[in-house]
Amino acid sequence: MEYDDLKQSWTRKYDIVPAQLQKLKEIPAAATAFNTNIDAIVKIKGETLKDLILANGLSADDLQNIHLSGFKTATDTLIGIVKCFSRGIAEEWITDDLSIYKWIEENLGYERLQMGGQGGIIANVLALLGVNQVVAHANSLPKLQAEQFLDLDNLIGIDENGKPQKATAIARPLDIPLIHWIIEFDKGDSFSIGGVTFTCPKSNRFIATYDPLNMKLVMNPGFVNYLNSHSIPYLLLSGFHPLQEKNNGVQLIKDAVPVLQRWQQQNPQMIIHLEIASTQDEVIRKAIVDNVVPCVQSVGLNERETIDLLNILGKEELAQRIENDTCSNLLFEAILFLKEKLKVKRIQLHMFGLYMTILDDDCRISPEQTLNGMMTASVVSSSKAYNGELAHYEDVTKALGIPVSDQGLKELSSLSRAVNNEDLLDCGMCRIGNYWLCAIPTIIVERPKTLVGMGDTISSVSLLAAR
Repeated sequence: MEYDDLKQSWTRKYDIVPAQLQKLKEIPAAATAFNTNIDAIVKIKGETLKDLILANGLSADDLQNIHLSGFKTATDTLIGIVKCFSRGIAEEWITDDLSIYKWIEENLGYERLQMGGQGGIIANVLALLGVNQVVAHANSLPKLQAEQFLDLDNLIGIDENGKPQKATAIARPLDIPLIHWIIEFDKGDSFSIGGVTFTCPKSNRFIATYDPLNMKLVMNPGFVNYLNSHSIPYLLLSGFHPLQEKNNGVQLIKDAVPVLQRWQQQNPQMIIHLEIASTQDEVIRKAIVDNVVPCVQSVGLNERETIDLLNILGKEELAQRIENDTCSNLLFEAILFLKEKLKVKRIQLHMFGLYMTILDDDCRISPEQTLNGMMTASVVSSSKAYNGELAHYEDVTKALGIPVSDQGLKELSSLSRAVNNEDLLDCGMCRIGNYWLCAIPTIIVERPKTLVGMGDTISSVSLLAAR
């Protein structure tokens, strides 16, 4: 098939999305856990970053060959931003040091507040898309946090008495706000220090987190009891990534396993999806793999998180190859390895321009349904990037009709050649041994207004819209 014909063919495939959005309204319930917080958003320009760097006495040498992946001092915030800015990557660094929180508050400020945390972001998206009831976990739910939930009757939280009610109506009086900083930067922006120029190759963000409750995986008893006694077809799970070995994180993860097992026993047909987030503590990363992954049927992750898992599972060489060349061929090799290592029914990767999912032959979700879900997720997530937020139902289809990206078609074509199967390029699915591989070129918004929550939106909508 000629390139233009291929692009038009894939763009036409997206015509299925409106029907898939309607099918989401047939889902009786979903739950999201564990992390819900408030995000403080700030867009940082290269020149502003340069001024902060100079004001805090950092040099060009401090900003090159960065190996740091967490905070030691407050000014490490700048090193983390430059690391992500110069590489076009996303990372989240965690701290329990109040002085670092105060430094960020005083030096960066914020432009706006919005819902944060995988649990909270996913809850808003699924409720807006019309899932009949979405129950959101929040270990802290003061009025300021409740205001970040969409004002929807089908979006439920747990009040101070352990009772479910409309999330925006709750104001647990003893709870404190949990605020994370999301520092965003734009592709093509640059700054120079000491004769060295730093240029951003891809719009992305750096997340700086001070969150004592989520860092201790505090579970709301009312939410736990609700899932113990109600039928919930889907559970979207995350929030383990802020844990730290030094703060008893491994034991906290182990303590969560019986809770997850009870929920699964209550709902034998429930699909539990784990979103692998940016987990800087390698011991915690391994504990998530060893303890949480065996409790779930589905896993979602991006390029960076894939590399992080490879590095703790004995695939350092492959991880380095992907660091050097982040392409679909190598990422497929990685995801196939992870699929077999983690033994989940379904694993999905979202990379720039392409989503790919590997399914067991007996997975309850078919390859055709999987493609439908991924295309729906591409429209919803790119609409979020285009619009800046998803506040009204008409927002979710703003990107519908935009042609699929050239980058996505390039990656899909390369992947098709690597697996020696043209069906993948033409129709998006093919057999790989005992598995199905599904892959789609995605819609890319060149100048996104936000990238916060993109991965969470992609993973959750891909799963629930696979109908």
